[in-house]
Amino acid sequence: MGDAFRPWILAETNYGYIKSNPYKVAVLPLGATEPHNLHLPYGTDVFEGTIIGEHICEAAHKKGANVVLLPTIPYGTETNMIEFPLAMNLNPSTLTYVISDLVESCVESGIEKIVLLNSHGGNEFKPALRELVNETNGHLFLCDWFKCIGDEYSNIFEHDEDHAGEMETSFGLRYFPNLVAKYADGTLTADDGERTPLRFEALKKGWVSITRPWHLLTTNSGSGYPHAATAEKGEKLMDLIVERLSTFLVELSEAEIDEQFPFE
Repeated sequence: MGDAFRPWILAETNYGYIKSNPYKVAVLPLGATEPHNLHLPYGTDVFEGTIIGEHICEAAHKKGANVVLLPTIPYGTETNMIEFPLAMNLNPSTLTYVISDLVESCVESGIEKIVLLNSHGGNEFKPALRELVNETNGHLFLCDWFKCIGDEYSNIFEHDEDHAGEMETSFGLRYFPNLVAKYADGTLTADDGERTPLRFEALKKGWVSITRPWHLLTTNSGSGYPHAATAEKGEKLMDLIVERLSTFLVELSEAEIDEQFPFE
């Protein structure tokens, strides 16, 4: 096992290591395969979940946590993007079944603490957690990583983010720049990510919500201005996520499961 061995990543780890080094926490990234404006790859959510998972699990491992990153689920719920080609949909009920089976695989392996690391805004897993809590002996935690930085967002980025905007483009420029499409002059091939205004005041104010049909909301699936993105902003984003989520993983790994868990 040389320097390249990363025991916090299940896909790279062997049974010989796991027999002697049981894990206490499993992290399951959940992505999606869908268009991201004209410049980011279809696998953006998959790359984000995987790369963030690698970084937070590495940092937690180096702080003593017994944590393992599971392979990323590359498909998510795409019912609102169905008009775009190759937006690969799994209905919420299907995803719940998949997650349930994988959680039970972890529990049967002695890992009772499972973190769902969600990387796709179209995935809504709170209902799944409420259903699964009565079906498993595992303890489930949900992290939409893009929500854990809200209080610091404006200190890093200039424009709000919905889909394929400044934040996601900055992440891509830092962690998979070869897949971010540009013109010969170095500018992004993206449009400006403008959104079609909603008709009703109640929708604008958030008093009423809908599942937004993305082909009506956007021109090329982008919802958020990407042209202010930089690789440096992507790195600042990662630093903040790692600081917050790796700390949680360490605490979770060390915590004893008793009758009050996860309460004091």
